[in-house]
Amino acid sequence: MDDLRTGEAKVLSLPLDDTLYSPDSNTVEFLIAQTGIEEEEELKRHILSVQAAAYEVYPYTCIRQFLFLDLRLSKLPAYDHLLTLGKERPGAIFLDVACCFGNDIRKAVYDGYPIGNCIGTDLRAAFWDIGHEFFKSTPETFPVPFIQGDIFDPAHLEAAPPFETPPTEPPPQLSALTSLNPLRGRVSVIHASAFFHLFDEEGQLRLARALAGLLSPVPGSMILGWHVGRPEKGFRYEVMPHRQGIPMFCHNAASWRELWDGVVFAEGMVRVDVVLQETMRPDWHKVPGVAPGTRFYALVWSVTRL
Repeated sequence: MDDLRTGEAKVLSLPLDDTLYSPDSNTVEFLIAQTGIEEEEELKRHILSVQAAAYEVYPYTCIRQFLFLDLRLSKLPAYDHLLTLGKERPGAIFLDVACCFGNDIRKAVYDGYPIGNCIGTDLRAAFWDIGHEFFKSTPETFPVPFIQGDIFDPAHLEAAPPFETPPTEPPPQLSALTSLNPLRGRVSVIHASAFFHLFDEEGQLRLARALAGLLSPVPGSMILGWHVGRPEKGFRYEVMPHRQGIPMFCHNAASWRELWDGVVFAEGMVRVDVVLQETMRPDWHKVPGVAPGTRFYALVWSVTRL
């Protein structure tokens, strides 16, 4: 049975299309360094094989469209602050939520974030395992802990109010964790991209509150990411279907700011930086259910404790 809590309802599954493969030069350089595959055609074959395996696990649109090659975390405006926290704050934990292959964690580590302070979580462990295949690593050569779990399952993450002071007990050992609950109030950076838009308005609020309870109250601690948005808050009827014929719910920049500053956190507790960016998606214009002339937008955002 489909699970609407986790975005697990049936989705439109389109055939893979290798003409959508177009990594930029920085991505190719990073992937060559990570995989050791120096010949670009061989690298492409390797990535197409990984993509096909992942699409069999679950046909997320971002997998079909090679968004995992965009290394979008490193392109977010707040990325430099993320790296600064990793380098300057002792023990600064970086949690990647809905981490899929772990490509964004790997890029952050490549750019200097301490590998011992990173952890990933996703609904499906198969994606993390495919990540090792993708990057030709093992749990020994890339020892970042991974925790499988449903973000709405209290056994995995029970929502808690935002912390006003840091926890007093010693921090847990990341490699020993079996859920995210021991991290409440301890995480310096939480990354959540291409995730919020999987849920309806209520689900997005629940998710925001759950992540807020994980965030360290130390000033500068941050949640950041991107996901689908609209100029006007509401349902994206111009693209159908999303899940079981239900249109995607999208915030706009103003409603996203209001959600965090005043609802999830008390007003004035955080700074919310958010912009709505139009994105070019020529691959979508021939997809069934997409209205002619549809324009696509993404919210690019960060929420920082003050």
